[in-house]
Amino acid sequence: MSTDTADPNAPFGPEDAMAIAQGIRTELGKVIVGQADLVHWVMVALLCEGHVLLEGVPGLGKTALLRTLGNVVRLDFSRVQFTPDLMPADILGTQVLLDDEAGHRQFTFRPGPIFANLVLADELNRATPKTQSALLEAMQERSVTTAGATRMLPRPFLVMATQNPIEMEGTYPLPEAQLDRFLLKLVVPFPSAEELVQVVERTTGNDTVQLLPVADSGSLAAAIDLTRQVPVASHLVRHAVDLITATHPDHPAAPAKVRSYVRYGASPRGAQAIVLGAKALALLDGRPNVSIDDIRALAVPALRHRLVTGYEATADGVTTDAVIAEVLDAVPTPTSGVRGAP
Repeated sequence: MSTDTADPNAPFGPEDAMAIAQGIRTELGKVIVGQADLVHWVMVALLCEGHVLLEGVPGLGKTALLRTLGNVVRLDFSRVQFTPDLMPADILGTQVLLDDEAGHRQFTFRPGPIFANLVLADELNRATPKTQSALLEAMQERSVTTAGATRMLPRPFLVMATQNPIEMEGTYPLPEAQLDRFLLKLVVPFPSAEELVQVVERTTGNDTVQLLPVADSGSLAAAIDLTRQVPVASHLVRHAVDLITATHPDHPAAPAKVRSYVRYGASPRGAQAIVLGAKALALLDGRPNVSIDDIRALAVPALRHRLVTGYEATADGVTTDAVIAEVLDAVPTPTSGVRGAP
């Protein structure tokens, strides 16, 4: 879809949202080699106006992916490189003393990089917890309170953060309250040998990639509104809730791995992330409503960062993905609502 030629008075429909998604995939493919699943989930988050946490070792293209996304959707884009000496005011903004036209001095608010549609928080876990927490209000309320005033952030507003694995030197674990505000956590896999060959060839040549804009803030906002209108049956919402409750070790439906390794289960935001993400999946797939497969497909990316495991999990090498897989096996699926079912 080209926003330059589209009729601004025409109603925005599912085919427009799919055209935007396909256009973004095409443009990302000019820069990003492989990573089809990663791009797919980033598209889901974009349609949900949800924040994304990308985790992977350095050099896998996380920053390049998000920077390219900012270029092709024509949103106000800012990048914050998180370091141990970064302060909250460096992100949110600060009061500065300036002379006005009459020669009088007064304090004026100078907004920080958080005042953008798409904020790339690069290597988020290299900043101290104090600085990490500066994003809490912005991510949840889409507003910032500084110098005694609350200022609204532009819409759409998405924080897309990258982090290196916690085990790497010089990193700080993200607080649970902040992790819970990310719609999805995506793990960036290492490329195959064939993909790595393409990466090396692209990055060591002198070819210049020409990226074409495929959306703007208006069309993206329309796609986000359309995503929330996708219908979802009540029994599918209940299934999402059942998955959440089964992650709590004190719940009767909790499977063995949850009881053994999980200290705290997923919050209600986990159920919201599953249902909203499932709506985006249905829209991207061109279907008129959410299916049970959509709900279950969201379980891992929506919950892997919301489970708090104990030291026993680390000692036994049990990941949150493995725990969620057992939850999916333990919670029975509804008898209706499956794709192809009557």
